[in-house]
Amino acid sequence: MGKYKNPSLTTDIFIFDDNENFILIKRKNEPYKDYWALPGGFVDYGECVEDAAVREALEETSINVKLDKLVGVYSNPSRDPRGHTVSITYTAKGDMGQMKAADDACDIAVFTKKDLEKINLAFDHEKIINDCLNSIVR
Repeated sequence: MGKYKNPSLTTDIFIFDDNENFILIKRKNEPYKDYWALPGGFVDYGECVEDAAVREALEETSINVKLDKLVGVYSNPSRDPRGHTVSITYTAKGDMGQMKAADDACDIAVFTKKDLEKINLAFDHEKIINDCLNSIVR
């Protein structure tokens, strides 16, 4: 396996309600410690991306989600300071009343698009969030 250098695969989940409010977690660890981010994380070997998205949402937000749709694939080699990661991003629905920060999250909150101007976002999540918001406009 050592001959080829491959990017890591991650998933991000945009959990939203019917009023376009959405959940962000505050990162507990570096990189971007104490920055707000979409729930998400690395896909385990042998795991399909959809299962990883549901698992990561539950681990970080305590919410069982139902994936809504695929938003996009984000693959800029410099999007993560730890190395080249490719993120597959989904919108999802779940009971936002159940949210509780867990695992790699030290805080959790509900945001609106207007709130994005006032917070520090990790990685390329501002672009991803805007893509997600554009994808749910009905």
